[in-house]
Order: sequence, then C-alpha cells, then structure tokens
Amino acid sequence: MKFATYRIGTRTAWGVVEDGGVSDLTARWADLRSALPFDSAAIAEAGRNAPVHRLADVTLAPVIPDPGKILCVGHNYESHRVETGRDKTEHPSIFTRFADSLIAHEAPLIRPRVSTMLDYEGELLVVIGRDCYDVGEADALSYVAGYSCFNDASVRDWQRHTKQFTPGKNFPGTGAFGPYLVTPDEVGDPALLSVTTRLNGEVMQSQPTAEMLFPIPTVIAYISAFTRLSPGDIIATGTPGGVGGMRTPPVWMKAGDRVEIDIPGVGLLANTVTDQA
Repeated sequence: MKFATYRIGTRTAWGVVEDGGVSDLTARWADLRSALPFDSAAIAEAGRNAPVHRLADVTLAPVIPDPGKILCVGHNYESHRVETGRDKTEHPSIFTRFADSLIAHEAPLIRPRVSTMLDYEGELLVVIGRDCYDVGEADALSYVAGYSCFNDASVRDWQRHTKQFTPGKNFPGTGAFGPYLVTPDEVGDPALLSVTTRLNGEVMQSQPTAEMLFPIPTVIAYISAFTRLSPGDIIATGTPGGVGGMRTPPVWMKAGDRVEIDIPGVGLLANTVTDQA
C-alpha cells in the first residue's frame, strides 16, 4: 500500500493512495502516525466507506508531519565519504533534524537569506512502524512501516561552521519528504533499490542502495541501541557521492532550480527552489 498525508481546504487528512485518488481515514485514526503499526484488515475496512479525493485536488504534506525523532546517517556511501575527505569509521555517523524543517513533495525548497550554498542530498528514508529498542540486525526490518524519498538539503557553509552538522541541516523548508510512504511488501528488499538525484533534469547522483557502508538493518540496530524508536520516527539513510558542494566548480541550488529524488519502487520527490522571503 501507499499512504499520503495531505491538506484539503483547511483540513489535514491522510489515507491510502490508489488509482489517482486518496482516501480520507482521519475519521478512524487522527493521522498516519497514530495508525502505526498498520493493520491492513482494519485499514481496508475503514476505507470501504471513506471519502476519496482526487490527488489533483489535494496538497500533499510531509508523509509524517511531526515525527518524534528524525535521525540521519552521514557519509553512508563510500563515494560520498571519499569526496568529502572524511575518515572511515567503525560505526554509522548519526545526526539529527528537527520536524519543523520538513516540507512536502512540490512544496518550495527554501534557500535562506544567510547563504548561497544550498546543496541537494537524495536519500532513501525509513519510517519506523512499532516500538523499537535494542533490536538485532536480523530483526531490524520487521520494525519498518515503510519507505519514502528524502532530500536532506544542506546549507553547506553553516554545516561547516564546526565539526557538528546541526545548523546546516535544520533551516526551515530544507527537508523534503515524500511523496508517499510505501509499505515493505511493495518495496521488497531495500538493498535492491537505487537513489538518483536530478537537478534541472541533469543526473547529479545515482547509486544502488546495496552500496551503503552501513545497510539499513545495521543502522536501525545501532540507533536503537542508544535511543528508543517509536512509530512514526524516521531515519534518512545517507546520500551518494555527487553532491554539489564537492564538484569543481561547486554547484549550488538557486531560485527556480528544480530538484528531483527518484527511487524506483518508492517514488519521485520533486521541489522547486525559492529564495527566503
């Protein structure tokens, strides 16, 4: 199944995406996060009498607008580690984002006034489906509710103020998330996907997820060893090489640029860059 959170009129709703439409399941569960872990039979039953809206008539929101935790993996592809000159590590490099940095598919991606160094980072995103603490790698994927696309757009000069990433990763309107959450039964093995980023139609990044330095089960097991994960928490699994800031000359996104994160089997996330008002 595919799920979306969306706005129609003044309301925010969520539901199952199918045949160009999306159901409204908010009468049964207030939001997608509260429906986790998914009960397919209950969702099917609720959907029988649910209103259905055309996707063309709604505005998508971030799939999970208010995740309790957003955890991101840095330098999780060798190509990106090498281009940034980072040392190899025995464990995943983890940093955090704030929920108010998230935007939806087709929402403006905001370049802040304080910088011209806005960069793209296409990533596969994992949504946790049930309480998860100190789990082993062998069981880790059983805690996944689904997958989505993510653009961990980064304000590079602010990211590089110190060795900590937090400032450059949390400007409002820079964490694009969507368009949908796709359940594991539709995605299959997440190690058999590929992540491609296009800027104004030109391929800038493209790499199989099989080439992650720390595969998704390893990442979930590592994170859940130091913090309890809850339904609706999200993990951005890292970006391939080819980011704009490491090119010669650097490629920074500017107003009017169109950036797409394409993960076949999961979705295509698209946003247009706008300067901060």
